[in-house]
Formats: sequence, C-alpha cells, structure tokens
Amino acid sequence: MYTKVLSYIRDNNLIKPGDKVLIALSGGPDSVCLLNILFQLKEELEIEIAAAHLNHLLRGDDSYKDEEYVTNICREMGIRYFIKRVDINEYSKEYKVSSEMAGRSVRYDFFDEILKKEGFNKIATAHNANDQAETILFRIMRGTGLEGIVGIKAFRDEKIIRPILCLGREEIEKYIESKNLKPRIDKTNFERIYNRNKIRLDILPYMKANFNEDIVQTLNRMSVLLKKDNEFLEKLSLDLYNKYCVEYDDYFIIKREIFREEEAVLNRTLRHAITKYSKSNYDFEMKHIYMIIDLAKKESGKVSELPNQIYVENIYGDIYIKRKKEKLNTINIKEEINLNKNNAHNNTIEFRNYYIKFSVMNNHKENSINLNESNLIKYFDFDKVNGIISVRNRKNGDKIVPLGMNGSKKLKDIFIDMKISKDERDTIPILCFDERVAWIIGVRNSEEYKVTAQSKNILKVVVERKEY
Repeated sequence: MYTKVLSYIRDNNLIKPGDKVLIALSGGPDSVCLLNILFQLKEELEIEIAAAHLNHLLRGDDSYKDEEYVTNICREMGIRYFIKRVDINEYSKEYKVSSEMAGRSVRYDFFDEILKKEGFNKIATAHNANDQAETILFRIMRGTGLEGIVGIKAFRDEKIIRPILCLGREEIEKYIESKNLKPRIDKTNFERIYNRNKIRLDILPYMKANFNEDIVQTLNRMSVLLKKDNEFLEKLSLDLYNKYCVEYDDYFIIKREIFREEEAVLNRTLRHAITKYSKSNYDFEMKHIYMIIDLAKKESGKVSELPNQIYVENIYGDIYIKRKKEKLNTINIKEEINLNKNNAHNNTIEFRNYYIKFSVMNNHKENSINLNESNLIKYFDFDKVNGIISVRNRKNGDKIVPLGMNGSKKLKDIFIDMKISKDERDTIPILCFDERVAWIIGVRNSEEYKVTAQSKNILKVVVERKEY
C-alpha cells in the first residue's frame, strides 16, 4: 500500500521535499487512510503534515462527534490540527447556493486561510479511484466534454493534491481494518436521495456485476489515457489565449481573429478567459461558450449576460469581458472643474479617477521637450489660452480640430474610428481651453493649441490614474 501510494506521488510530482501538507480530515475512512499513509511516509518524503477539519453542523450530534474524533486522533499522532465550525445551511440560504456548493466554498476558504497564516503550500484531499469512477459517470450523464471525462485531477491549482487517487475503496477499507482505525461513518453516504450516492450504491455495482467486474479501474485507466489528449489541447488553447486575449484591470479583450480557429481549442480558450476573469471555475457551461461565439457574429454594441455578474460585449468584432457595475450615485460627482489661467502654474486638480497636474514653462525652445513623450503627458501653447481651463465629461456635439488636420471632427466619430467602447467613452476626461476641446485625454489632442517654434509660454499637462 505504502509503495503504491509513494510511486503515485512521485509519478505525478505531487509532493516535493520541504513541502508543508495540510490534510483535509473529515474523520471518514478515506481521509483517515490518507492521514495515516502520509504520516508513515512523511520522513521518506521529507515533509511536514497537519490536519484541518470543518464542522458543517449538518448532522446534529454526529457533527460534534466527528470533530471530537479528529481532535483525538491528531493528538494521539502528535500532529497539528485546525478546527472550524460553520452552519452550512445558514450559509447556503444567505448566498443562495446549494448545500454542496456552500460546503465546498467554505471548506476551501478555510484551507486557504490556514495556508496563508501557517505557511502550508499543499492541500491533500482523500479522493480515491472509486470517487474518480463515480465522477466520470456523473459527468457523462449530465453531459460533458473531454475535460469532464478526465475526471478528478491528481494535482490542481498548484496546491491541491490527491495522493490516494490510485487506491480503490476496497483497498482503503482493508487498510483501515488492518490498522484497527475505527473511522467515523457518515450515514448520509447511504441515502439514495443524492444522485452521486445512487451511482455509488446502484449503478457501479450493477455495471460490475453485469458488464465488467473491473469497471472502477477501467474508468480510471480511461481517465489516464484521455488526460494526455486533454493536456495537449490545453496547451494549444493556452497558446491561443496568450496570442489573442489581452488582460486589463477592469476587463479582458478577446481579439476577433481567434474566432477563425478550430472550435475544439477555441471553446477551451474562451472558457479559460471567462473563468480567469471571474475567478470561478464552476459557474459556466457550454451554452455560455456558444453564446460568446454567437455574439462575435453580431454587430458591434451587442451584449450577452453570463453568470457571476459577468457580461460580454461585441465592440467592433472584439469581445470584451466585463463585470456588471452598480449605478453610480452621481449627486456628488463633479462633471466639470474650472481653473483660471492665472492659477494654472504648479496646480493639480482631481477629476474622477485621475490627478491632472498643470505647470507653465517660460522662454521655452521647442526642441528641448519631447512632444511625443507619453499619451498622458501633453504640451500646449499657453499664450493661446485666454482665460478658463476646464476638465469635464464629454458633451453631445463636442468637436476638436485633431492635430495635423485643418477641419474639426466630432468626438463621437473619433471614438468610433478608434473603436473605443461606449462605456469607456464616458470615463475619458476632456481638457478644454475657453470652452474649446484641447485634448481628449489619452486619445487625441488639438491642432489649435500645438507648440511651435514661435511658442513662448508652454503649458505642460500630466495625467495620472489613481491607484486603489
């Protein structure tokens, strides 16, 4: 048994010398088996172990007896342990999720909390070969792709490991009996009100008795074979992601060229984009991927809503992934700030998410400044400004004489030409001199106020985005 698990750990690179492994210990047979095996192997693996138990408060006195059992077994073995109690039913009601999802969320939040505070770097869970077979069948019946049939991964998210995924339930039960460990038994595992229990208690035994007595290992072997194909497709999709997806703080962009790629890798790339943006692996289904593909075929401006407060928008063929925002209370938000020309030198104003700094340079020679220094640093002929400098939101009918042109152009047309989304247009500050647009900040500045060899006094404007 120890040799088999040790080989599995090494073959899958689950544990390295020096790792601090936190064992998810429910008190049931599987987790008690895992605890004892890692305890026996910790010297050879050169690791430190501890246990974590979350009391879900779902089974009355049994929940407290589970907690007591975990406490006692850890004390007897001389290992550190962490206990937490959470009323999963109350959590489920508050966040409007199933008890299963609530339990999983709270459990892993608890584990992550311990990792951060105590310096552990791996979480070991007690999934076994029977769990793998049950998961594969469960996903097939719900409808899944190749990744779903691969089942439970031995190593996930660079921290979650399944060291006894190679062991069948019968092997675990024999080990428990031979060591006289007397684990806790969760009676709900034998109730057929849960679909997964029906697979465990009815479907797998029927398949074993009537079709294949080695069905559990057969499904596990299939999982290992498909894992290699899945990893190849994952690599291709990651290459596509790096090529066509751009990450910003508030949104992601999926470039239109990606939709020419083969659907097998396109689907995976889109899933990776929305799960990475939303930081959730469990809210999205295949129908949401098809929704994005369909959106890419529509005209600019069309929007589709996804779960987890996410939506996608077609902006000139590119797909923007964004998060829904609450409507701003605009009562106390200034839409325009005015500054007298005489007060411009060494003055800074705050407008929305920006700091805008003004300074005046006297007796200046044109070639001593870099006019193309940055999109957020611009220079203007200060002598052409008569009185008022203002920073404001855009207004209907706004026009500018773009640098290098003679005639004026509407700001709306500039935004359309530069493929700036409607949402983003309302966040861009407009710098005006005497009510004439001098600079669409970060986008385009005006010909009317450009610096020339004859300019004597120069206004330097530096824009900085606030950091949060």
